Amino acid sequence: MNIKAVIFDMDGVLVDSESVITKAAMLALKEWGIDSREEDFKPFTGMGENSFIGGVARKYGVSFSLDMKVRTYEIYVSIVNDEIKTYEGITMLLSYLRDRHYKVALASSADMIKVKANLTAAHIPLSFFDAVICGDMVENKKPAPDIFLKAADELQVISANCLVIEDALSGIQAAKAARMNCAAVMTSFGEKDFSPLQPDYIIEKTVDLKNIL
Repeated sequence: MNIKAVIFDMDGVLVDSESVITKAAMLALKEWGIDSREEDFKPFTGMGENSFIGGVARKYGVSFSLDMKVRTYEIYVSIVNDEIKTYEGITMLLSYLRDRHYKVALASSADMIKVKANLTAAHIPLSFFDAVICGDMVENKKPAPDIFLKAADELQVISANCLVIEDALSGIQAAKAARMNCAAVMTSFGEKDFSPLQPDYIIEKTVDLKNIL
């Protein structure tokens, strides 16, 4: 495996924010008369907020509107600093990769407003990344490969030399569709969930990436 670039998903990989965005979405959807539950959002994890929020809205018979996402992000930004959890050793891991001359990208299905809010709350400088690709920069979200292919293009590294770090099933599918190496992190799903998708590696924590490279 000749890895020259590492492409990180954000939620569930660099920061533990799934519970925060779920809470924000539940509060927002309540304003549209939807009493959603946490488990409603699980099938849409990693697919971007249009699917994350819209999939649940449609489940309850309500058409999705962009106002729902705008309101979710408003609530999210107001609570993320107090409620986000950070994974130990992430900043050190990013420094480790840069010191060893790996190119590093962040490829998140979230919009830039959420990316910046998360990184600020977790004290992770944007300057750690050679490229930052967000969901609003590509037409097709995960499980389509677009976001990872765009990251590789900006890094000027071919797919075969990229390693994607993902926690979501849709993200694993996107990495495989992009013909990239992929490590699945067991923060949102377990080994039995990942195995049918055949990621190249399954790791317990993001920092375990060091054991692969």
